[in-house]
Amino acid sequence: MATRLKIKTSEGDIIIRLYDETPQHRDNFLKLAKEKYLDGTIFHRVIKDFMIQGGDPESKNAPKGKMLGTGGPDYTIPAEFVYPQYFHKRGALSAARTGDEVNPNRESSGSQFYIVWGKTYKPAELKQMEHQMAMQQEQSVFNELTRQHRDEIMDLRRNRDRAGLQTLQDKLIEETKKICKQEGKSGFTPEQIEAYTTIGGTPFLDNQYTVFGEVEEGLDVVERIQDCDTDQNDRPNKDVKIESVEIL
Repeated sequence: MATRLKIKTSEGDIIIRLYDETPQHRDNFLKLAKEKYLDGTIFHRVIKDFMIQGGDPESKNAPKGKMLGTGGPDYTIPAEFVYPQYFHKRGALSAARTGDEVNPNRESSGSQFYIVWGKTYKPAELKQMEHQMAMQQEQSVFNELTRQHRDEIMDLRRNRDRAGLQTLQDKLIEETKKICKQEGKSGFTPEQIEAYTTIGGTPFLDNQYTVFGEVEEGLDVVERIQDCDTDQNDRPNKDVKIESVEIL
């Protein structure tokens, strides 16, 4: 049975459905709802044509100008990417997290989440993104292979063996191409292309953050929130409060 919740906000109600394919995120969000952990928090980061973010416990009754966005429980949740089945279409519910440099496994915040608004894209823009994704895929595979051959590379450099370095580089490039071919082309599915060209979303976040649910009703409320006036830290000038999160 579908797990549905009502996020009651000062701008209206948002009904969300949590995915069973992301059980750790689903169970954690239900736990937060039961504990009333999110009640009284605000949407502290709102960016027009992008997303609305909430779930920071430090945002409860936070005075104007207080820096928000680092609060949460003392745990993170392992990434649960169910990609490309679930992606960043408009209305997607996703987990916020710290950046790759401090969080290479892309673990999610224990309480902070965002709801995607995004924009619609032309097919040519998505083609360009696919090209960038393929390049990033090759780069990350090549970087990993380089890391595995680090000692060998250091030896060749110490010995100033340019020919040896060139041979190894050619070999790693060949191996990179082979691995990328096995992994498959990193492009968008027909479902993604359909959604991103008609409904909208944020395709550049795909496979980077865990998508664990979606808005079933109340996208008009999300639109109102993402449209509000904000300060230089993206906090709405007039607080948009999460009054309660109820399990339906």
